[in-house]
Amino acid sequence: MKMGEETGDNMEKIEDIRTQFIEKITDNMNAFGAPTSVGRVLGIIYMNGEPMTLDELSDETGMSKTRMSQVVREMMDMNVAERVFKKGVRKDLYQVEEDYYQTFISIFTSTWQKAISRSRHFEQRLMKKLDELQQQPELSDEDEQAINDLLAELHEWTEYYDWIRRVTDFFESGEIFNYVPKKRAGGDSNE
Repeated sequence: MKMGEETGDNMEKIEDIRTQFIEKITDNMNAFGAPTSVGRVLGIIYMNGEPMTLDELSDETGMSKTRMSQVVREMMDMNVAERVFKKGVRKDLYQVEEDYYQTFISIFTSTWQKAISRSRHFEQRLMKKLDELQQQPELSDEDEQAINDLLAELHEWTEYYDWIRRVTDFFESGEIFNYVPKKRAGGDSNE
């Protein structure tokens, strides 16, 4: 085997390992609740080691530039990507969070924040309906009890979503690392 062939063979193996990394990142992000397309693009930018344009991402993934724009916008909404500036480059560049831990937190808390927001709207609508029912003249004892039961349930629901909000804050503030450090004491992460 010639020297050039060996180098080409090694580069092929290295590229195969990079691809495996991208697929594992994709799989993990999907398991954490992110769409496959988000996980794949995150993995591609991460393994590229530097920001990429929509054109580069479209070429790499085979997705249309329009679809790629949607995926990148979704990633920005999840706080796992951002638009960056590079002198001399006229197109928008996108960079991903390089800290695995922060990416995990961003994906989870993004999902939780959406659930909290939807819950808040649900609570407000239900409370309004229950208030209107309570204002009805001459409610039967049975109706009053049913409304009170629903109000109690809504109170439990509100407390539950307040707990989710506090868990989200716990993760986003980084306080989680005070209880579950990124690395185990002594630096050994294989135990």
